[in-house]
Amino acid sequence: MKKLSIPLLAGALAVAVTACGSSSSKTTSTTSKAPAKTVSAVVISAKSEPGLGTVLVDSQGKTLYQYLPDNDKHVTCTGSCASVWPALILPSGAKTAASGGVKASLLGSDPDPSGGEVVTYAGWPLYTYVADASPGSHSGQGLNVNGGLWYVMTTSGKAIK
Repeated sequence: MKKLSIPLLAGALAVAVTACGSSSSKTTSTTSKAPAKTVSAVVISAKSEPGLGTVLVDSQGKTLYQYLPDNDKHVTCTGSCASVWPALILPSGAKTAASGGVKASLLGSDPDPSGGEVVTYAGWPLYTYVADASPGSHSGQGLNVNGGLWYVMTTSGKAIK
């Protein structure tokens, strides 16, 4: 039996690995990638929540809040506040849409200080609350944190206090 020298064995191994790699990359390059998911509309709906009545929710059923320091004008919850109370972002090119008793005429958007647009209802920027782990939770209702009061909203655009 012939002995192969280390350099010859290493070279043969490199050729084998390269051959395997090229066949694999050929397969990868011929497969098509799924297009990135784009959002054409941010849907705001109404949902009845025990103890509150009918409130605004996002497309995942998460309760939406208004922040009184926004004073029905613009986003003031930024920085560490926004990490706890994320604003409902309107992706570039997307529209707002109403469902289930929500008034389309009250939907809009305002500039987000960190860039982009935030969905508004009756002029109020809308937020979710990170402690609301599941749809139907509303643990942020009536909290006085991050510099102001937080309330859920009715379909008429009023805070439920």
